[in-house]
Amino acid sequence: MRRKLKNKEIRKIYSHGNSLGVTLPREILDELRWRKGQKLVVKKNEVRGF
Repeated sequence: MRRKLKNKEIRKIYSHGNSLGVTLPREILDELRWRKGQKLVVKKNEVRGF
């Protein structure tokens, strides 16, 4: 059984060798229809102001 998340906006970055990863809630993965092993394109949004 999965634990309930207190704040779903906070994510943890972890390292595995030379790579970094971010955990996402299962609900988000199901909504986006992402699957294990699927390749994704990640783009950086140039938003500043914090």
